[in-house]
Amino acid sequence: MTGALEHIRILDLSRVLAGPYCSMILGDLGAEVIKVEAPGGSDETRRWGPPFQEGVSAYYLCANRNKKSITLDLKSQEGITQIKNLVKNSDVIINNFRTGTMERFGLDYDTLSSINSGLIYCSITGFGETGPLKDMPGYDFIIQAMSGLMSITGDKETGPQKMGVAISDILTGMYACIGIQGALIERNQSGKGQKLDIALYDAAVSALVNVGSNYLMSGQIPFQLGNHHANIVPYQTFCAKDGEMVIAVGNDKQFQALCDIIQKPDLKTDPRFTTNPDRVKHRDKLIPVLQELFLQKEANEWMDECKARGIPCGPIQNIAEVANDAQLNARNMFIDLSHPTAGIINMIGSPLKLSRTPVSYRHHPPDPGEHNQAILNENPTN
Repeated sequence: MTGALEHIRILDLSRVLAGPYCSMILGDLGAEVIKVEAPGGSDETRRWGPPFQEGVSAYYLCANRNKKSITLDLKSQEGITQIKNLVKNSDVIINNFRTGTMERFGLDYDTLSSINSGLIYCSITGFGETGPLKDMPGYDFIIQAMSGLMSITGDKETGPQKMGVAISDILTGMYACIGIQGALIERNQSGKGQKLDIALYDAAVSALVNVGSNYLMSGQIPFQLGNHHANIVPYQTFCAKDGEMVIAVGNDKQFQALCDIIQKPDLKTDPRFTTNPDRVKHRDKLIPVLQELFLQKEANEWMDECKARGIPCGPIQNIAEVANDAQLNARNMFIDLSHPTAGIINMIGSPLKLSRTPVSYRHHPPDPGEHNQAILNENPTN
């Protein structure tokens, strides 16, 4: 079996998270990914930590498997010539330099597409290559704040909160991956490459989904609901006798079943709670009643009853519990790789499950310049 993207070669000039995450997904799918850094290794995440394992950063490891590494000085003519030479036999080039940097290097889209007309050129920036903010650097925290995501995360007590991971970087990496694969499919018809302009700000705003749509339809500015849902009730955390749990009632039939479980059949016929729009409107009356009842039993007892009646529910797990979760381990979501410096490294696996061309874990996250000799000798400059 071969990977879905086995015959695709990608030059990855990006660093930190959005670009490397994108290229790792493509690498998992079988593409040859060549990570390009400055001599010594210029991806900042190599030095972000702790934790480190034998001097190798956990942050760097999380987004850089299935890649080869070369080091080039892009401030030198030799380094620029090497990139142009590699572009001749590459399908995709990814960068996340600030707007205008690739142009200053002489590695802009027009120049590289004249060398390889089928090249897919993916530029990832904070705010995109057009508009009044195009020259601003974009970090995930800033993007979460500006995009509205923080304004709807947290509750009245906490105030605005960022997510616990760099979610705008992850979203942008996935959008870039989708765009690249779309451009590769289109190239099969046209024979031509194209440029992708992918922005963290755009990606984060797209993630507002129903909450953004709620505002555009109603004109009402959303507020922080904490662990409650803006459009569905009850769909939140509840405190049981021994701790918290999540119950997510997605339709009226499930609500009726929940009323039976908590032995409150009168709630089914109460006109304030009959339909979901009614429950959303009167959540301040319904939720305290449910919360008081849920305190009467332990969380597992409630969840067992909910599962038996088809009501979605689940525990709030910490990361250690996630790593030992039987379902995730059955799905091979945790893998081990051998690394020449760090030894055996533990990684989160790919969620992509393809029946005929499954993902594979062929290369450890590379040390800086680990493949200089093999790759640069294959592509001597003329």
